[in-house]
Amino acid sequence: MKQPRRTFIGQKARRQDRLIRERVHDPYKTRLKLPEPTICPQCSAVWHGGRWQWAKEQPDNANEALCQACHRINDKYPAGELALSGDFLKKHKDEILHLVRNTEKLENEEHPLHRIMTIDEQKDRSVILTTDIHLPRRIGEAIFNAYEGAFEFNYDEGGYFLRANWRRDG
Repeated sequence: MKQPRRTFIGQKARRQDRLIRERVHDPYKTRLKLPEPTICPQCSAVWHGGRWQWAKEQPDNANEALCQACHRINDKYPAGELALSGDFLKKHKDEILHLVRNTEKLENEEHPLHRIMTIDEQKDRSVILTTDIHLPRRIGEAIFNAYEGAFEFNYDEGGYFLRANWRRDG
């Protein structure tokens, strides 16, 4: 049996036959470590402890930098999309959209970058655009758990985008 190729670095051997995973390309992800504290001038989220979070009090003499969510909103470039459709939606649109907003509020309390950009209400469907890839799935699962129907999602890893659909007829 052929042995895996090894590279020696100092005293340790490193295997070369491991699966190499390509990096997920998110053009809005912060590449550099921001100085602490840094505040977003649009939403007032604070970069502290290596992540964006809501602060009870705004720090004095903070640096300013636009957070990824505000950057996406300004550019009108969503990371997620959830389409809601079906006869059930027409009859219960107000309560479903109320559930959507409540789910966003709960998610946003812990994760400031998870926001709804827009809700485009069309004649026979509603399309929700979000600033991250996790929120559409969480909203879709909340709707599915409350009202059943059909829920599916597709994650495009190369484009860092999640497209989800929920539908219920009758």
